Amino acid sequence: LVVDDNEDAADLLTLALEQAGYLTKTAYDGPSALSSVEAFRPQIAILDIGLPGMSGYDVARALRQDARFTSLALIALTGWGTPGDKQKAMEAGFDLHLTKPVDAAGLNAALSQLEEKASAALFQQTG
Repeated sequence: LVVDDNEDAADLLTLALEQAGYLTKTAYDGPSALSSVEAFRPQIAILDIGLPGMSGYDVARALRQDARFTSLALIALTGWGTPGDKQKAMEAGFDLHLTKPVDAAGLNAALSQLEEKASAALFQQTG
């Protein structure tokens, strides 16, 4: 799931992810992000922080409080990149924090890291 109020940026990222083989959906505000997670059930959500309706921090907190989404990986993708911003993202429940503009290599590395983490968790559950 890609969530960004900059529709062009969200659509471009969605297209890039689809071309890389991911099944994606897009939302453009916080409340739509929550309903999209409920309907789509993604494995990873990439959230902007400065969203209308509710911030990316608020979306992350809401998702982390819902037991149905404990395995959902959250990536903050934002223009806010100070150490304090990164700490606030981690406290809200994000797994990773990326600062805009992110290049393809940085995004691919983040996605690979989360996929490895999910595989390891699944192996521990079944092994």
